[in-house]
Amino acid sequence: MKIEIVEYNPDWIKAFDEEKRNVLALLGSHTVAIEHVGSTAISNQKAKPIIDIFIGVLPFMKLSFYETIFSSKDYRYISTDMTGRYLFAKYTNGVWTHNLHILPYNGEFYMRNEFLLRDYLREHPELVAEYGGVKKRAAIKSGNTMKEYTRSKTEFIC
Repeated sequence: MKIEIVEYNPDWIKAFDEEKRNVLALLGSHTVAIEHVGSTAISNQKAKPIIDIFIGVLPFMKLSFYETIFSSKDYRYISTDMTGRYLFAKYTNGVWTHNLHILPYNGEFYMRNEFLLRDYLREHPELVAEYGGVKKRAAIKSGNTMKEYTRSKTEFIC
């Protein structure tokens, strides 16, 4: 998979809202928080055209519970080296459109780096173009795998 960075699309907010409704219908009261994170959540930010969503749940169940809920052809569980969360990719008409990160909802939920970066860039719009350039260069230089791409953005983020 080659990482592609595209111009900001205001429809990403609508795509998040629609998926939020889907998740609430699937998980119901099990869901405590649903948040739009990542670059698609930041106005005017260039991004991969994939909506990242953090879903805080209580209680945090075993993987098999979520695999049953997200068993439709549209969702696929992605095994990662991230502990304490499950990742499901959503495909719309065969195109990868969303990442659903299911995490335990606790006092540290909103202290995650993804929220801190999102909120910082929202408060500092002058850095959005700079970060967009970093992402574009990272995709060109290291865009063959998500791990390489993510690692190549680290210097800006830290």
